[in-house]
Amino acid sequence: MDSVSAVVLAGGEGSRLRPLTRNRPKPLLPAATTPILEHVFDQLLEAGVTDITVVVGYGRNRVQAYFGPTYRNVPLTYITQNQQLGSGHALLAAESEIDDTTLVVNGDQIVESRIISDVLEAHESDSAATLGLLNRHDVESYGGVLLEDGAVTEIVENPQDERSYRLNAGVYAFEPAIFDAIRTAESRVGEQSLTDGIVELIESDADVQGVVSEGLWVDATYPWDLLDVSFELFEAGLVDGRHEDSSAMIHESAVVREPVVIAPDCEIGAGAVVGPYACLGENVTVGSNAVVERSVIDTDTRVGASATVADCVTGVGVTIGNGTVIPGGPGDVRVGDRVFENEALGALLGDRVDDQGGSTYVPGTVVGPETNVEAGATVRGTLPAETEVRS
Repeated sequence: MDSVSAVVLAGGEGSRLRPLTRNRPKPLLPAATTPILEHVFDQLLEAGVTDITVVVGYGRNRVQAYFGPTYRNVPLTYITQNQQLGSGHALLAAESEIDDTTLVVNGDQIVESRIISDVLEAHESDSAATLGLLNRHDVESYGGVLLEDGAVTEIVENPQDERSYRLNAGVYAFEPAIFDAIRTAESRVGEQSLTDGIVELIESDADVQGVVSEGLWVDATYPWDLLDVSFELFEAGLVDGRHEDSSAMIHESAVVREPVVIAPDCEIGAGAVVGPYACLGENVTVGSNAVVERSVIDTDTRVGASATVADCVTGVGVTIGNGTVIPGGPGDVRVGDRVFENEALGALLGDRVDDQGGSTYVPGTVVGPETNVEAGATVRGTLPAETEVRS
């Protein structure tokens, strides 16, 4: 195709990523130091996409303010999904913008450009849909696809049996027939699913093809997954293993261990050790003799002198006081009534947590935004927003 249009579904909140998504949508969370959605746009452009429609919903004003009307000279058209009623509902919101073959991707998963290119090259106009698939063992938490001679015969959400499933990578080329299929499909309680629309196409004997590809595919389901997402971007070479912005101030006695990303206006003090696998967002300060490794530290965060921070994810505007210790995982993380055992998480600190120093975090700790941690406290468990932790 000479002109390639894409629809990016970026209207969801990412509720399982709370507390990080309390103030912003999942597509704006950092992968390394760059919003997930920005990585999505980069890979679309790498695959030859020439215009992009973005379906926004939760936090839409923040998305539009961040990216504006264009991205790298490619026009962005924003469509609002007023209620988040599923991926199919999100695509229906963009129907007025589509009258021909279109590419559809998720705005909260990073998919390498070669997967996108393979879908575009494999799609033929007499097919109603072409799905990008991957040979992956871990399909249980996602969509499993059965393929026979290039044709998709069945899609199963969260498959549990032993059949030879491929992972649905969430990259689709659709003809306009998908819209009627979504409307016709029996909707689930409270939502219209894109997958159900594809199943409707299959059951109506429309031609639905699948192409097995290779390349990076990463998704953050829970907040600590942002660590793995960032690390995989390093390993795949999609993030430079030694990136220091020219505006960063790094003391001559500080040690920077690759791979690492240091965003603009960061400051690293004397004797500090940063990395490996450290991602410092804009305007992060690391105090003298502090250690930061295997962590994603978001914008405007302060790591105090002699603090130790490992396997940590922070929101924006966090203060980690002098001498505080976040020793790293593994730890058991409680989310609601579910416990995730032995996760590689030292601590998750929501937006504007204020740690006054000398504190110790038990591995697996999750701290809600706007929480105040008194000096010398021991912090453990999952704490709601605006908690006062006393020493």
